[in-house]
Amino acid sequence: MEQLFTLSIALLAGLFMSRIIKKLKLPAVTAYLIGGILIGPYCLGRLGIPGFGFLSHKNVVDYKLVSDAALGFIAFSIGNEFRLSQLKKTGKQAVAVAFAEALCASFLVTAVMVGLHFVLGEKFPLPVAILLGAIATATAPAATLMVVRQYKAKGKLTDILLPIVALDDAIALAVFAVFSGIANAINVGTLDLASILWAPFLEIVVSLALGAVLGALLTFCERFFYSNSKRLSLCLTFVFLATAMSMNQFTLYGVRISFSSLLVCMMLGTVFCNLCNFSEEMMDKTDQWTAPVFILFFVLSGAELQFSVFADAAIVGVGVIYILVRSLGKYLGAAVGSRVMKCDPKVIKYLGITLLPQAGVALGMSLEATETMGEQGLLIRNITLFAVLIYELTGPMFTKIALTKAGEITEKPKVAKRVNTGRERHERV
Repeated sequence: MEQLFTLSIALLAGLFMSRIIKKLKLPAVTAYLIGGILIGPYCLGRLGIPGFGFLSHKNVVDYKLVSDAALGFIAFSIGNEFRLSQLKKTGKQAVAVAFAEALCASFLVTAVMVGLHFVLGEKFPLPVAILLGAIATATAPAATLMVVRQYKAKGKLTDILLPIVALDDAIALAVFAVFSGIANAINVGTLDLASILWAPFLEIVVSLALGAVLGALLTFCERFFYSNSKRLSLCLTFVFLATAMSMNQFTLYGVRISFSSLLVCMMLGTVFCNLCNFSEEMMDKTDQWTAPVFILFFVLSGAELQFSVFADAAIVGVGVIYILVRSLGKYLGAAVGSRVMKCDPKVIKYLGITLLPQAGVALGMSLEATETMGEQGLLIRNITLFAVLIYELTGPMFTKIALTKAGEITEKPKVAKRVNTGRERHERV
């Protein structure tokens, strides 16, 4: 009973905070994170009343199952953006620019973070610096798409932006898998080729293969059901199944291999969307069903924030540097990539500004780091949460400014309401 009560409080905190944040014209994910902080161990949890907030960090970890499920659905939704019909329209430009901006941000952040490691020493471990470089590649599709849809933006910048934010997270997941192998090798103390390249490569391959098989199987099974409710239930079943199977590990040629739940579920969604005729309708219904799960995920992420880390001015400085360097990397990578691909001048000038938001996937990767790296993972998690809060407060605002400057958001003229007189009503009758 206490756990259900706590989850209810978490949902209420996120929902009511979203009403407050809406008046400030900020994204809902920011509201959910702040709601989690308010009911976390450092605020409401300090009252020590069971059920009314999270009393400790361990209390938050007890709800790991909710976070695991939410990550699965986030990745499954990303797969929806990789429909072949959509990718053919964007051509080579979106793919090339996506790799340019993602890898440029990763390279710059990794270089600067490694430099900070040599300045701060063991206070800022090398594996933490490396994984922050991987997390820097991710962009939040939800925040960007929200601005595009809210203001009905149209134009060349918007056309290339939408596929890039989807490709961006796929690249981020692959980079994170490779960098995780390097970080784990450093912690173990053996920098051999198998641990650095072979294990991450196998993790990517087996994760994509498992996701593809499950996606094909989901498409096959959907043929036996005709009601939308049962088809929706089957989609949910396969996301849960993919998430559960991703928790397994195996040994191949002496190398311990694990699955990436994010890659598995993303591939599940990609294959399903390209093979199933009614997949678009099912994805829309899945997104509606998972809304409260996503709210809980972000609220739990906010509650998990460890304020003790930010008591150290050096660590706060690292977070600020991460934000500034990643922003520079995104802007430069997008500008150079789009210039090489001969994109429209407005795309070259403004695209990088629209790629700043970070949220779900970045938090998901930081969660994976927490599960595998202990105290180092918690440091990564908190720096990522700090960055997400800042980016989600400012990112959508910058996206709107960039699209407006590019001429793709136009203010609609106000139309005076026509007064309906009695004579007019009589004439219509």
